[in-house]
Amino acid sequence: MKDTSSYKAAIEELESIVGEIENESVDVDVLAQKVKRATFLINLCRKKLKTTDNEIKRILKEFEKEDET
Repeated sequence: MKDTSSYKAAIEELESIVGEIENESVDVDVLAQKVKRATFLINLCRKKLKTTDNEIKRILKEFEKEDET
């Protein structure tokens, strides 16, 4: 398993898994493992995107408050 501490690393691994599945190079015996890992990576990316979105909204809100004063 690759390091997925960053969004980019998670996306790269996910793209790799999707490529393997699309090319039918995944053995049936490991297909379920690949799908499970892909689901984990998708959820991880969603969480990272949500966290980043919330942080950006918070920063913009603070900026607007500073601009009003």
